[in-house]
Amino acid sequence: MSNPELALLMLGSFIFIILLGFPIAFTLMAMGVMFGYYAYYVPGQEFFDSRVFYLLSQNTFSIMNNDVLTAVPLFLFMGYMIERSNILDRLFYSLQVALRAIPGAMAVAALITCALFATATGIVGAVVTLMGLLAFPAMLKAGYDEKLSAGVICAGGTLGILIPPSIMLIVYGATSAVSVVKLYAAALLPGFLLAGLYTVYVIGRVAITPSLAPKLPKSETDVPWGRVLVLLFQAFVPLAVLIMSVLGAILFGLATPSEAAAIGALGAILLAVGYRAFTWLRLKEAVFLTARTTAMVCWLFVGSWTFSSIFSYLGGEGLIKEFVLAMDLNTTTFLLLSQVIIFLLGWPLEWSEIIIIFVPIFLPLLAHFNVDPMFFGILVALNLQTSFLTPPMAMSAYYLKGIAPPHVQLWTIFKGCFPFLAMVFVTMFLVYVFPQIVTWLPDVFYGN
Repeated sequence: MSNPELALLMLGSFIFIILLGFPIAFTLMAMGVMFGYYAYYVPGQEFFDSRVFYLLSQNTFSIMNNDVLTAVPLFLFMGYMIERSNILDRLFYSLQVALRAIPGAMAVAALITCALFATATGIVGAVVTLMGLLAFPAMLKAGYDEKLSAGVICAGGTLGILIPPSIMLIVYGATSAVSVVKLYAAALLPGFLLAGLYTVYVIGRVAITPSLAPKLPKSETDVPWGRVLVLLFQAFVPLAVLIMSVLGAILFGLATPSEAAAIGALGAILLAVGYRAFTWLRLKEAVFLTARTTAMVCWLFVGSWTFSSIFSYLGGEGLIKEFVLAMDLNTTTFLLLSQVIIFLLGWPLEWSEIIIIFVPIFLPLLAHFNVDPMFFGILVALNLQTSFLTPPMAMSAYYLKGIAPPHVQLWTIFKGCFPFLAMVFVTMFLVYVFPQIVTWLPDVFYGN
């Protein structure tokens, strides 16, 4: 039954209800069942004989049986175990000493630590919080500018959304039916480009204004190079080897993402054992957090697929497609419009909700505008960096404010995020102009 007006009412009701603070996954399922019952209504039919309940159960089974999503809990477990392996302080100190000759060495070390740790965990809140407790007070104590220090922590902590092994890319792959392996290959260069721009900005800014990041006393950095190499080998090398092994196995076709994630989970346990940080309590905490986050993602999928099925059945998807096509957009303007909408959605919503609920609205339009879904996914991943850095709902800033010293104001943290936000827009512009940044590695590894 086609009833586009009812579909729009369904979408508007959903947005209104989630803005009131109701859980999104269960709101999606409730809206899908309510409007689906009306859409599938047959006079005289028993209540539970409605096809909407069959649709809900089939969607639940399909999600729980999805091979791609198997990698999600394994990568999450890997991240939570690494988070509890007591590696972060050693990693930050070893990089700080190794980079002592570079302007703003502590900020650059914090940025690299954030990027590496975010890549290993993929959990923005955990990275920003842990680095906020470790590196942020250290930078302030060393006389570093509050805004620069806050921006480094907030921006570096979000890189795990983009740089593989990213949970977001797995979820996008399951949503769009794009190979997660190709998405990982496509995300590498944009991810390193963004991290590189962050680093260049910090070094350049400190070189121009040295007072933003005073050099540390020689007594704190006068460490022989032999000792520096030992520190790097103890802290940097094991984590880097684990990440590169997981990524290499995926990119070179030696293992599927799920198999590589299982190896990564085992490697994280061994890493915790090696650092003498493995305890039954920490293992139990990691398993609990993994189960909780995985359940959230899976039920979001169930609710989203049920909601979108009914929305499409009522004619909502066709109505949106006709509306967009009537605007007579070209490929560039369509990409700009879609990215502006996703940017605005990033203020009130988490990345998981945007990917699972709203990105599928754009997917049917990609073929008409001749946009590669893989390329579109990387643009979305870059765009979602902004949702963590843009006021008023910059979640990275709120994570940092929650553990920052009382004198550090929220607006100061916001101002520190703005230059790094500009680097995200620069990266998106470069990807628009030079799409080979995204497509080159997948073409090299897997052909056209």
